[in-house]
Amino acid sequence: MIAADGASGDSEVSHDEAAGGSPTSRVNAAYSGRGLHSWRMAFYALALAGLAGFAAWAVFGSQLLAVRSVVVSGAHLVSASDVLAVAGVEPGTPLIRVNTGQVAARVDTIRQVRSVQVTRSWPDRVVIVVHERTPALAVPAPGGGFDLVDSTGVIVLWAAARPANLPLYPATTPVTLLRGDPDLGAAAAVLGELPAPVRRSVESVTAPSPDQVTLQLADGITIVWGGTGQASAKSEELHVLMRTHSHYYDVSAQGAVVIK
Repeated sequence: MIAADGASGDSEVSHDEAAGGSPTSRVNAAYSGRGLHSWRMAFYALALAGLAGFAAWAVFGSQLLAVRSVVVSGAHLVSASDVLAVAGVEPGTPLIRVNTGQVAARVDTIRQVRSVQVTRSWPDRVVIVVHERTPALAVPAPGGGFDLVDSTGVIVLWAAARPANLPLYPATTPVTLLRGDPDLGAAAAVLGELPAPVRRSVESVTAPSPDQVTLQLADGITIVWGGTGQASAKSEELHVLMRTHSHYYDVSAQGAVVIK
């Protein structure tokens, strides 16, 4: 006799089993998901490592980011080829390996160079920007002609004749010893303080000491300027005094001018 509900104990099936999701299948699925995630992470890690290795090779060891050109700008007193020769940057060197500080130090040994800036320009260029010294005074050279020196006494150039725009500085010290000379420095500084019309007329300048700078103008006028400083006040006094058309003006002591 069959029971009224038509079901026996052996025929009972749980809801999960009917849906095809046995406990064993759920565990396998979990393990499978974790395994796939691990493989993905491993793949990404290997890919990143490969990219990092390629980048390191490209930067440090390949010719992809190597020096192909070296550009020099600002060089006029010295040729660009001379700058390149002293800089010593070898074509084909990985750009990252170019020591810009060492290159700058080598270029800075050129006497016409006041300062220099060296930079890498990716992907394959080195740029050297030179700031040259500016001649300020003409000093008689031992063998004839004139050594043109900057405001610090460094010999920039030699000229057979004195340039019209550079005053004569009749130094009593050998020109090779004028670097850093305070008297010459004061003379150059005073020239920079002068009103433009007076500056263009200066033929020579002497400085027995930094506070005793004296100027000789082209028309025989002597100006005792004194030391550096108080340039505006001295310029105003000189502007008024020169209306007298005298040949000697002493504005070295403010408020106690002398004219002759």
